[in-house]
Amino acid sequence: MGILSPARSVVCVVVALLAVLLTTGVPYAQFNVFRARDPGVRGGPAGAGGPLAGLTAREFEFFQAGLADFSEEENVADGLGPRMNLNSCAGCHAQPATGGTSPFVNPQVDFATRDGGTYQFPSATVFSGGYASPYGPVREVRFKFKPDGSRDGGVHNTATITGRAGAAGCSLTVDDIDGQFAAGNAIFRIPTPVFGAGLIEQIPDSAILANQAAYTSAKSQLGIGGRANRYRPGRATGEPNTNGNDGTISRFGWKAQNKSLLLFSGEAYNVEMGISNELFQQEREENPLCQFAPVPNDVTNPEIATTPEGLSAIEKFAFFQRFLAPPTPSPDTPGGATSINNGRGLFMAVGCAYCHTPALTTGNVTAVAALRSQPVNLFSDILLHNMGPGLADNILQGGAAGDEFRTAPLWGLGKRIFFLHDGRTDDLLTAIQAHRSAGNSKFGPSEANGVINNFNQLTERQKQDMLNFLRSL
Repeated sequence: MGILSPARSVVCVVVALLAVLLTTGVPYAQFNVFRARDPGVRGGPAGAGGPLAGLTAREFEFFQAGLADFSEEENVADGLGPRMNLNSCAGCHAQPATGGTSPFVNPQVDFATRDGGTYQFPSATVFSGGYASPYGPVREVRFKFKPDGSRDGGVHNTATITGRAGAAGCSLTVDDIDGQFAAGNAIFRIPTPVFGAGLIEQIPDSAILANQAAYTSAKSQLGIGGRANRYRPGRATGEPNTNGNDGTISRFGWKAQNKSLLLFSGEAYNVEMGISNELFQQEREENPLCQFAPVPNDVTNPEIATTPEGLSAIEKFAFFQRFLAPPTPSPDTPGGATSINNGRGLFMAVGCAYCHTPALTTGNVTAVAALRSQPVNLFSDILLHNMGPGLADNILQGGAAGDEFRTAPLWGLGKRIFFLHDGRTDDLLTAIQAHRSAGNSKFGPSEANGVINNFNQLTERQKQDMLNFLRSL
């Protein structure tokens, strides 16, 4: 056989390639076609976890004291439990630095049996990549309804002090979490990051409401509404929430259910670690055989004349979060500056920015100069929005309905591993598509449907630019 000419060689290669495509069932048009994908967690320095710029030396001292208490691991003698999810704030808020959100390795799995604890952790069958695996996000469990059919909505802890050092005589079991998931009566939540939380706390209600009133026609055309989580007293109608006495806007938590960082801290200390405090002075579990520390466990000590040493833990937590700097975005990673800039423009053009407002501004009435009249590049309007049955968890918190969630701030998103309120995915593209949901008999359609439809009309390269932009934040 003679040697084939170059032209005949190319023909043979093409014929062979077509034969492979036909035999493998891969359509020729899909061969080597570019598809947008999540670039993944951005590498490099954390870009978060440090103090706000401009703090005084005294304010920095409060920040450090708060960081130390936020990072401390509690035990039975400290008042841990009797029921809890973990033993430290920093364990849940660890990615990419203290103050963030869930790390890749879930510390709850190790904690379940640490210090003699009995294994009472829910099984992996209740959620893909679930609790029994050391991987997957930190999660709290909430039940939708009580056995009598009335509303529940509260946190059902995944661990107890039973079997642990210092808890002799205490015998507790956790609720039937596996059974409640099987019955469709339980949901997950993952920790919200608290970077820049002091800036969010200082955004005036008037700024939030002015932003809500902006671009109403364009928002309406896309089906976007939104409302503040508040109640105006003295009115026949209003926006109800737990903050019913003063009528101001709540802003922390997945459903904007907490007004301030002090309340946010006190509730978490009590609910997540079972430690009573000055805001929540009663134990969640009052079994007398399981009380091994005075109640409340952690309060300001008036005998200690110096601050911040004498302050209660929740005050220190609040100072840490209040003085915690926002995340630092990257100008060129991933994908390069041009792609990121293109993605920023597309983020605006498709309508994402109508809810994920790029920036608001703090007021000028705070005593802390570092928080006064500052830009807050949070990418959130701090409003509640109906997200449809696809994301609905059917949990009521304050005035937030079962399908309503606060617009999640996007700053720091480039360093997050898990997305959405329940951590159901680690893929940013999947999280975006999950915002689209048609209505059903229980919940209306998602307010994000029009925006996601616009996103889906983009070319794959444009989608990639948007994903690169989001991962640069």
